[in-house]
Amino acid sequence: MEKSKVYWCDFHTTSGGDPLTVKLKKLIKRAGIDQIDMNGKFVAIKMHFGEKGNLAFLRPNYAHAVADIVYEKGGKPFLTDCNTMYPGSRKNAIEHLYCAWENGFSPLAAGCPVIIGDGLKGTDDIDVPVKGGEYVKSAKIGRAIMDADIFISLNHFKGHEMAGFGGACKNIGMGCGSRAGKTEQHSSGKPAISQEKCRGCKRCLRECANGGLEFDNGKMYVNYDNCVGCGRCLGACNFDAIEFVQDNASKMLNLRMAEYTKAVLDGRPHFHISLVQDISPNCDCHGENDVPILPDVGMFASFDPIAIDQACADACMKESPIPGSQLDRHIHEPGFRDAGDHFSNSAPETEWKSLLEHGEKIGIGTRSYELIEM
Repeated sequence: MEKSKVYWCDFHTTSGGDPLTVKLKKLIKRAGIDQIDMNGKFVAIKMHFGEKGNLAFLRPNYAHAVADIVYEKGGKPFLTDCNTMYPGSRKNAIEHLYCAWENGFSPLAAGCPVIIGDGLKGTDDIDVPVKGGEYVKSAKIGRAIMDADIFISLNHFKGHEMAGFGGACKNIGMGCGSRAGKTEQHSSGKPAISQEKCRGCKRCLRECANGGLEFDNGKMYVNYDNCVGCGRCLGACNFDAIEFVQDNASKMLNLRMAEYTKAVLDGRPHFHISLVQDISPNCDCHGENDVPILPDVGMFASFDPIAIDQACADACMKESPIPGSQLDRHIHEPGFRDAGDHFSNSAPETEWKSLLEHGEKIGIGTRSYELIEM
């Protein structure tokens, strides 16, 4: 397969020069977004609005820059995401919209309206066949997202407690899944709790939406009949008391996520933008964000979601861990075993390469890329 082109620029600006939003516009135009005919078309800009309390998510100013390009091309842009399967401020469309507004995603600040992709209760989805799917035959995708003529992903590239990292494919595959779709993707692996390490703080219990955890006699236990394997408890525990008992839980999540990504993208124009900044160790779904594990890297743009994820990961591997971060703390722990990359070292239960390998296999894109610096 021919190498995909991935365009990159850093976050440097000069006094009196272009602000970052203008720099982003120049980047995505250089990457070829003008090749897409948007005239009169509905354009979904998929991004994460950030959980209430989280401050690592992308600022709405970046969304405004992308929406401006769509308007210039005669398109009708809207920002979108689907509801979550866990408790928090984004589990239904009303709370999700209030959260987005509170985090700055108003039409004025973000440049276009917000539409929650899977409706009021997360049940407005459509079954989309996955061509060549090995693990998912029909993906449950938010209807508003599938109704769009053109799809743009605007991604905050960061670490992730279950997938290794969150980039374009996770923003698309997991993010566009309805509540039922998210549950299906998370259906592999169950947590186990070390009673020796558990402090009984109940932080994990607040994150569980499905009755999968029970607290008794000062300790937490898993109710395996109710647990869906979403991994929220894993990310919530500060004491490393929770691990997944199925060795390939992270891999199976990534394989399903790749196939959901294919379902979203097949048959329509798509374009991908990733900002590698504020690289928090966990997903923006958390109601908090820890200090970044790596320095800011830059902005990337491509027509290929696999290539852009690979390019972002490769760029991150060249950076050194930020002192005092979760990654730095893990690599200095007694008995540390090097997993070979920053993301798995930050979240030892995870791996991420299967996502890109499987995505390439089923025809989403290629891991081979040419990096073009702007």
